[in-house]
Amino acid sequence: MDLGLKNKVAVITGGSVGIGLAVAEGLAAEGANLVLAARGRERVEAEAARIAETYGVAAVGVAADVATAGGTQAVIDAAEARFGGADILINNAGTGSNETIMEAPDEKWQAYFDLHVMAAVRLARGIVPQMKRRGGGVILHNASICAAQPLWYEPIYNVTKSALMMFSKTLANEVVGAGIRVNCVNPGLILTPDWIKTAKQLTADNGGDWEGYLQGVADEHAPIKRFGSPDELAHFFVFLCSDKATYSIGSTYFVDGGMLKTL
Repeated sequence: MDLGLKNKVAVITGGSVGIGLAVAEGLAAEGANLVLAARGRERVEAEAARIAETYGVAAVGVAADVATAGGTQAVIDAAEARFGGADILINNAGTGSNETIMEAPDEKWQAYFDLHVMAAVRLARGIVPQMKRRGGGVILHNASICAAQPLWYEPIYNVTKSALMMFSKTLANEVVGAGIRVNCVNPGLILTPDWIKTAKQLTADNGGDWEGYLQGVADEHAPIKRFGSPDELAHFFVFLCSDKATYSIGSTYFVDGGMLKTL
């Protein structure tokens, strides 16, 4: 099936590892050119070069902290300078948290709001005009099932991802007239390097069975009884970017192996 993505330009934040990298490869396999953004210069440039060579597309890696205004501007400028703008924006950069509301300082709340919400706001302000000049586009926000079904130990993550989901909906209403489709994806348990790292840390002092720990998490939360792979999630992102999803606007999609407990 031709998804109509050949020669499109996609900007992906958090694009050097995990879900962002899987989405980048999925889009590149369909012929899309890429701007990958991540904080680590060496890794993001290496992954961009590898993808370009593997899939025969153009790809550039941008070292940028999108939690800052300067970082988002660097990404916006890179899309303009290298490709004359972007057709697709994947707001994927983010990370989990671990705190209580009573003990977390203001600075931690602000840092997560900057990363999960303001990065998306700033990138929209810079890239939507590029999309308008190019005749339209697609913006996808990678939020979390925790935006609607919170986990007790990460209240800041829950709140900021919920804010991102609402931002996605309101942005969709604002730009739909310009031919720009905005949607949100709420993944459940996806086996990213962060999950593996955490599991190894938590089991280091009691046998090191990190795989067993992760299986226990899956057994507790997901009716499918396993984690999803980044590639499985990436397939859904690629579809939403394609011209086969042109009536999908302003929605939030749960890709969670049945984890969501409500309608």
